[in-house]
Amino acid sequence: MSARPFKVGEYTVNLDPSMSTEKQILTVPEELAGLRLDQALARMFPDYSRSRLKEWLLAGFITVSGGPQRPRDAVSGGETVTFQPQPEVSVTAAPEPMALDIVHEDDELIVVNKPAGLVVHPGAGNPAGTLMNGLLHHVPALNEIPRAGIVHRLDKDTSGLLLVGKTLTAHTALVRQLADRDISRNYLAVCNGVLTGGGTVREPIARHPVDRKRMSVLQKGKPAVTHYTLKERFAAHSYVGVRLETGRTHQIRVHFAHRRHALVGDQMYGGRLALPKGASEELIQTLRHFKRQALHATRLAFKHPASGALLELEVAPPGDFQKLIEVMRNDASAR
Repeated sequence: MSARPFKVGEYTVNLDPSMSTEKQILTVPEELAGLRLDQALARMFPDYSRSRLKEWLLAGFITVSGGPQRPRDAVSGGETVTFQPQPEVSVTAAPEPMALDIVHEDDELIVVNKPAGLVVHPGAGNPAGTLMNGLLHHVPALNEIPRAGIVHRLDKDTSGLLLVGKTLTAHTALVRQLADRDISRNYLAVCNGVLTGGGTVREPIARHPVDRKRMSVLQKGKPAVTHYTLKERFAAHSYVGVRLETGRTHQIRVHFAHRRHALVGDQMYGGRLALPKGASEELIQTLRHFKRQALHATRLAFKHPASGALLELEVAPPGDFQKLIEVMRNDASAR
């Protein structure tokens, strides 16, 4: 069944009729006793992702009689759950022909190697020319799936692997894996300063209280955990591998900037360009012209939503990133 579209500004909004919106009343099974309410709801209503169920719980579309109302509270078993599903809404833009670097595609999903400079979703100032536009041209049926099936985001100037579910069932399963931290996401980055080794950053992240385009480390923010390993040291920079445990907006960039090791080229969190003493002319020019954060999503590993098989995909960083590493390596060896 096709979605029912209507116009909102420049975009098309689709109500997905494939999910029932009839009220459901279920009893929490005794075997779920002791689980968090959001975990129990995910077991009871497997057609919906935990994040959507949590949103509906907080909005009052899911109520629990004689039991907890907060997602983190434990259930005892036997509570009555009243659930009023809401129509799934997806906001899409017009399909546009676009050369997509597809690393993997099957009936259930697509993995794209996104180039730096490409915006993922349409938004203010970017109504067209986004990855979503290209995906809708490649697979028109994605207009019936929330966010055109895009499971997670990459910043405009971050390159690398991005996961897309081609069916509503696959998208829901992949979003649930992401929420359960069952999708492994590894990045490569170059940061300012010379690190002595790897480590972990555990700092909560929230919207900046003044500049709403930025994120910042704030104690009232959501938990955020970033693991990193040192791959190579240069004269004034470090090449690192990064693994996300959580996936907050701008997480890697914010955490490294908070540690005073902002990513090379980061126009938002990096501050003014600082050229290292004694740098070669080639390095100076390379740093001056590297106008994006040196961050690349190099590896994804997850369970296939249909077969359950582990799927591991990896792509090398683009040419500008590789040149940056080469120039820094040459500069360091010449000192």
